[in-house]
Amino acid sequence: MKIRQRRLLAALTVLSLAATVPASPAGTTLDRMPADLETRLALSAAPPALRGDATVYLLDPAKGYQLSKKGSSGVTCIVERTSWDLSDFRDDIYIPLCYDAAGTSTYLQHIMEAAALRAQGMDADTLNAEYQKRYRDKTFKVPEKSGVSYMVAPIMRTIGPPDMKVHTMAMPHLMFYAPGITNEDLGAKPDLADPSSLLSPFIDRQGAAEHSYIIQLVGDAEKATILADQKALLDDLCAYRDILCLEHGNH
Repeated sequence: MKIRQRRLLAALTVLSLAATVPASPAGTTLDRMPADLETRLALSAAPPALRGDATVYLLDPAKGYQLSKKGSSGVTCIVERTSWDLSDFRDDIYIPLCYDAAGTSTYLQHIMEAAALRAQGMDADTLNAEYQKRYRDKTFKVPEKSGVSYMVAPIMRTIGPPDMKVHTMAMPHLMFYAPGITNEDLGAKPDLADPSSLLSPFIDRQGAAEHSYIIQLVGDAEKATILADQKALLDDLCAYRDILCLEHGNH
């Protein structure tokens, strides 16, 4: 009963927030990816051995994420299209990622709720402010133990180095939960203009200190293997939308 009550309360909160905010600006409407292509992209974020037992959610831009495949391992995969920490909504963000059980029950829920709020009309500024508040007042829970978000897909399109503008890039990596941890805590000195400085672990703070990760890039040999193994996916993504062609990463 308590679980049902919490879910009901969360649903009512989403509806009440969406009813009080203006609609998103024109020109930022998300396309609905072909289901098979979105599934393949989402699952590519996980190591091959984990894909068969993973849960997959697909995005209905008019509603939010809908369960497509129920897995048994606790790993859940999506393609994130709305980053709550960006200053505006875009129609060209594609971030394949998979969370373990600890991340699925925390960070992934926040990401999926952002998609639902966007679908219901919340604008980017209001979403950002609301999420900042939820992290500050601990409405949003963070992982209580160590865990990992898998991001070993061959491609993603989001903000990234060297200028933290939107790029299409091959940057397979792992993200370990590190709420409240800083680069100073690690003794890390990442320099976005110097790719070699990113080969050691560093902190990625995604909008709030509570939503932070330790990033570990895969090695060059592992990256080359990922790109080779996923060539068919890369070709299909490029054919689907030219901004998802790796050679056109800067537009």
